[in-house]
Amino acid sequence: MSGANPWAGEVALVIDGQRHVMKLTLGALAALETELDTGGLVALVERFETGEFATRDVILVLLHALRGGGWEGTNEMVLQADIQGGAMAAVAAAGQVLARAFSLPDDA
Repeated sequence: MSGANPWAGEVALVIDGQRHVMKLTLGALAALETELDTGGLVALVERFETGEFATRDVILVLLHALRGGGWEGTNEMVLQADIQGGAMAAVAAAGQVLARAFSLPDDA
């Protein structure tokens, strides 16, 4: 998933054959936080770190990170998307964009 700028918190993901750059901006993080079932962003990060995340967590992270990167799609579009690399690539990209949102450039 090259071509994204990790120093800017970006992660690339190919959806339906088209490359998208994802980024969790402050607005995207705020929107994500309002849609979480329980806990806030810290709880979400902990779920990803421990591998205890739900599919819904992955979908929400992808949706808001895609929107943070300028995509104007819907939740339904993410649910129906053909993600290059399948579910494992989706999980990896969600975890990576979440980690990059909370790391310093030296940590990326």
